[in-house]
Amino acid sequence: MPPGMRGGPGRAASGHFPETTVPALCRVRRTIMPIRFETLAVHGGQHPDPTTLSRGVPVYRTSSYLFKSAEHAAKLFGLAEQGNVYGRLGNPTQAMLEERMSLLEGGVGALASASGTSAIFSTIVNLAKQGDEIVSANNLYGGTFTLFNDILPQFGITTRFVKPQDFDKMEAAVNGRTRALYVEAIGNPALDVADLDAVSAIAKRHGLPLVVDATFATPYLLRPFEHGADIVVHSLTKWLGGHGTALGGIVVDGGTFDWTDSRFSLYVEPDASYHYLRWGYDLPEGYPPFITRMRLVPLRNLGACISPDNAWMILQGLETLPLRMERHCYNAQKVAEFLESHEKVAWVNYPGLKSNRYYELAKKYMPKGTCGVVSFGLKGGRAAAEEMMAHLKLAAIVTHVADARTCVLHPASHTHRQMTDEQLKEAGVAPDLIRFSVGIENVKDIIADLEYALSCV
Repeated sequence: MPPGMRGGPGRAASGHFPETTVPALCRVRRTIMPIRFETLAVHGGQHPDPTTLSRGVPVYRTSSYLFKSAEHAAKLFGLAEQGNVYGRLGNPTQAMLEERMSLLEGGVGALASASGTSAIFSTIVNLAKQGDEIVSANNLYGGTFTLFNDILPQFGITTRFVKPQDFDKMEAAVNGRTRALYVEAIGNPALDVADLDAVSAIAKRHGLPLVVDATFATPYLLRPFEHGADIVVHSLTKWLGGHGTALGGIVVDGGTFDWTDSRFSLYVEPDASYHYLRWGYDLPEGYPPFITRMRLVPLRNLGACISPDNAWMILQGLETLPLRMERHCYNAQKVAEFLESHEKVAWVNYPGLKSNRYYELAKKYMPKGTCGVVSFGLKGGRAAAEEMMAHLKLAAIVTHVADARTCVLHPASHTHRQMTDEQLKEAGVAPDLIRFSVGIENVKDIIADLEYALSCV
């Protein structure tokens, strides 16, 4: 198993590996000075290649690794020693990405996977089994909703959906079979802002982990662990990669949840899939139970691994994350203000607007900026939306958000098409909703593109 599971600045020491057991390639650069976010985004998890002293991040395209001896291999498989075992379980390029994301979020370890969807699925099956339940906010990305509503029941896992701000119903939905609470920090595409302090308080009252999909916020704008979350998931494909060139997902473990609770049988009972090990009790020092089990059970046996080339491309994107998010947020704010004042626009939803119902929550949780997406509708309804989108020249109609380039989508007929009218309504996806992902182009050009398209409606 590769390294990559250590605590970031200010985290509990229980998540740290002894310095001597961590290859220099994957160690965090340690100095006597505190390392700030922007610096970690560039340097976190990377040391010069020990052989070539390469300044750039190497890409390790290999499926396998040499063992020094049969005994060495046995120690790696038995978790008595750390190192690379097989490409499906980890890769040095991937380890840098995991280490960097763990540091940026302030976690004790991370695991990268093939996509954001695979990261979410692995998270759920890593804490719940047949007969268990999760309580989830209903304002989810369409693919996540389908996973929870239609796919997980095939595995015997039930989801109870509630509105993200209805805390009484959220708490009432918890029962003896509940194994986690799940929310999106910013709902996709409704842009509801989750009150993480309130939701985490519910989770803690019931001794449950809080899982937060923070894709729309990124750790630059919001670090959910600071507000009581236990597990954070991201689609690396979005702002973290930033350029629409690589697929990936990641799960970050906060290292604060007690996995020895008897309700979590996956952690307290011997696991036949891995040498009858009890993940909550039997791991050596430095192996956080949740993320270690995720690597050695879901990833090992389901195989949704990230390629080293995609890990490398996402690492390049992370280096400019702070710069890009500042521009995304600035541009989105200007676009939202333009749309709010336009005579053909019926409504605008952007938490950075003072008129928005989530404005105060956005200021509380994301003081550096809200996000790079604006949702809005036109007075002519869906027909007008389709007409407007057809006349955009700069913005492209694609199944994507968070690109450096501006893109647009009609969720009700695209990403959320599988949902019923009632489910769309409950999730805040109006029939006329346009999801406008604002890029980092000059904002005057983005607004000019919108202005022209609106003039054609």
